[in-house]
Amino acid sequence: MSFWGYHLLLDCSGCKNIDSKDNIYNFIKDLVTRIDMQAHGEPIIEYLLPGDPKQGYSLLQLISTSNISGHFMELDGTAYFDIFSCKEFDIEIAKSVVCQYFDPEKIRVNFLTRHAG
Repeated sequence: MSFWGYHLLLDCSGCKNIDSKDNIYNFIKDLVTRIDMQAHGEPIIEYLLPGDPKQGYSLLQLISTSNISGHFMELDGTAYFDIFSCKEFDIEIAKSVVCQYFDPEKIRVNFLTRHAG
């Protein structure tokens, strides 16, 4: 069976450097290249919910085959990533880039294939 899309979800705890907009920017630029995607425009990286327990940066990068998002909860050191694409990509490379930039103590991996038919 052929799938329409591939969706990787990474839930990470014990992360470092998630409060650095520069680190998040460098991460997304590197990730897009290393999983062989094409960025569509610049990433959106915004600091959301200051003063809230869930405060931190959120990231959205459109890619020609869908999008990559990330949410970084600085108070508890967690980060959540979604890579969704109709083009296949290497899950292990994606995980290694996350580890390189955020050094999580633990990663929970979910991978879905998407097909409406």
